[in-house]
Amino acid sequence: MASRAKAELRELAFWADMLTDDEAERARRGVSERHFAAGSYICHRGDKLDHWTGVVSGLVKIGAISATGKAITFAGIGAGGWLGEGSVLKDEPRKYDLVALRNTRLAMMSRPTFMWLFDHSVGFNKFLVTQLNERMGQFIATIEHDRLHDPTARVARNIAWLFNPVLYPGVGQHIDITQEELAMLAGLSRQIVGRSLRTLEEAQLLKVERAGLTVKDIERLSTYEGD
Repeated sequence: MASRAKAELRELAFWADMLTDDEAERARRGVSERHFAAGSYICHRGDKLDHWTGVVSGLVKIGAISATGKAITFAGIGAGGWLGEGSVLKDEPRKYDLVALRNTRLAMMSRPTFMWLFDHSVGFNKFLVTQLNERMGQFIATIEHDRLHDPTARVARNIAWLFNPVLYPGVGQHIDITQEELAMLAGLSRQIVGRSLRTLEEAQLLKVERAGLTVKDIERLSTYEGD
């Protein structure tokens, strides 16, 4: 039977089962929780955020403002996702903004706890390698899609990210998300997102519903390139 600490940690982090009971107890002691209102900044580019961060509930945008004033979105992180391991490992300021797109509950692991797990836990390191590899694939896909300049492909990519089975195990086929939130993630207007969703729905890739989206074909959605 799992320890109480592991059971508590599992409520905040799906990777808890990869730790031993002793590691989970150490990890749970190093995790605190914070709540952020919709539209608020979790951190600004250049801030020193000494915590590895998990989204327990809500939706977070990773982005930045370019030198020309253009808003750039790198990724959206939904419930179950963890972010910032690179900055914590290198002990450096964040190179991006973190914004809560809706009321969001975060689990914040202190850097000393993170580094202890990094130094001692085989299971934790396996998770980190998998996570970093998956994120690298996402960012490469971002560059490819941005060069296509196809708004529907950009919308498809951002939706598919939130259904990534490695980063969000157990997400299922449905997600609660509004067109306004998708517009902020994709860096597009709500009107363009609405047209893109209709195109993707006509292609039988997803179904637009009153309370979000249901994906019908995640493989085709994640590789969609538009017309």
